[in-house]
Amino acid sequence: MQTNFTPAHLASDPRLPASEKILRTCVHCGFCTATCPTYLLLGDELDSPRGRIYLIKDMLENGKPATPEVVKHVDRCLSCLSCMTTCPSGVHYMHLVDHARAHIEETYTRSWHDRALRRVLAAVLPYPGRFRLAMAAAKLGKPFAGLLGGLPLVGARLKAMLELAPASLPTRSAMEGPQSFAAAGPRTKRVAMLSGCAQPVLDPGINEAAIRMLTRHGIEIVLPKGEGCCGALVHHMGQEHDALTFARRNIDAWMAEIEGKGLDAIVITASGCGTTIKDYGFMFRNEPAWAEKAARVSALAKDVTEVLETLDLTPVRDVAMPIAYHSACSMQHGQQLKDGPKRLLSAAGFKVKEAAESHICCGSAGVYNILQPEIAGQLRARKVGHIERTKPRLVATGNIGCMTQLAKGFADKGSTVPVVHTVELLDWATGGPLPAKLAEAGFAEAGPLVSAKPLLSA
Repeated sequence: MQTNFTPAHLASDPRLPASEKILRTCVHCGFCTATCPTYLLLGDELDSPRGRIYLIKDMLENGKPATPEVVKHVDRCLSCLSCMTTCPSGVHYMHLVDHARAHIEETYTRSWHDRALRRVLAAVLPYPGRFRLAMAAAKLGKPFAGLLGGLPLVGARLKAMLELAPASLPTRSAMEGPQSFAAAGPRTKRVAMLSGCAQPVLDPGINEAAIRMLTRHGIEIVLPKGEGCCGALVHHMGQEHDALTFARRNIDAWMAEIEGKGLDAIVITASGCGTTIKDYGFMFRNEPAWAEKAARVSALAKDVTEVLETLDLTPVRDVAMPIAYHSACSMQHGQQLKDGPKRLLSAAGFKVKEAAESHICCGSAGVYNILQPEIAGQLRARKVGHIERTKPRLVATGNIGCMTQLAKGFADKGSTVPVVHTVELLDWATGGPLPAKLAEAGFAEAGPLVSAKPLLSA
């Protein structure tokens, strides 16, 4: 794509050179339209990556404030990044749309209720304590969610928030908060693990399973003091300053461990967080004081399944049952981790099935299912329908947002198919307890394997 940025214009904003390079990579081929969820549903060229690229180019190239049209179509983007997997030219759409969102935040005044909702989300979701209180309040409002459906957009968004909130919250985990967990037996690795913000509130069993499994296989784990939200949530709302503030705090916390006792990896159990942390190096490329540290952190960031693939794991329970694997967009498109989780689950004994349109987003996308409830609801129903046709006993996935979104979709259909994190199933198969959601759904404890063999050799 030809661009017309002047040297002076490029020098005026340190973000522009990278965005211009991305724009020049695009060859208008349109392959991205075939895998874009919003284009699939809406059929509008401006709701495809190619259409959004044209809008963003015009806005950035001419130094324009964002217009209502640009905001509408960029807001409708899920950042699922399916277009990046499809693109034959290697257009890094993620960095371009992130720049566009920051530009919108800086130059466009949203409606008062849109600003208020975004401020509330940014002030609550990244903080586990505040989020717990919000979920307790949502429990009181949940019975009245249906009354909001007929109201304008603000009502639909509030309705979506209440419906996505769980009916009850699990007890706070003893494994939450700054502490360390010794390896069982000889230590082979030492890693930090991201606790996260929403995940430990909604489903603490995920991190508990990861800690059990890793320590059982010789890995010492530290939950560093000072670590918190990865910044993804505010980053994808265009709040660049706040995103970098969260990231700096984490970089400092992890660098203290790297320069202290050392780290072999930074393990992440939510793939949405993993995509952002692996991008810290790019996010701080223009900050000399942080660029090198951020790049070191990004290089160490690993999804938990990437670490598990390096271990000799031996299943001890007979878990042969049909399961559907849903690969989060942040896993398959953001991090390009496609086969590893399925390979681990299959080797553990699960009969893994993949639904049709597995590359299409479920509609969760951070807080997209709150900000764009109608589109998110259509994508959720479409995804759940495809999964149901595989006739699974349960669904495995590696991202808390997808878990919440899919669970809502199954509940809407009156289905009791549980949605469980991949690491919980692998922990169970290799000696951990029956995952809580499976126990609640009436699953029996699996019997022992007659002969146990290693899953994947390191």
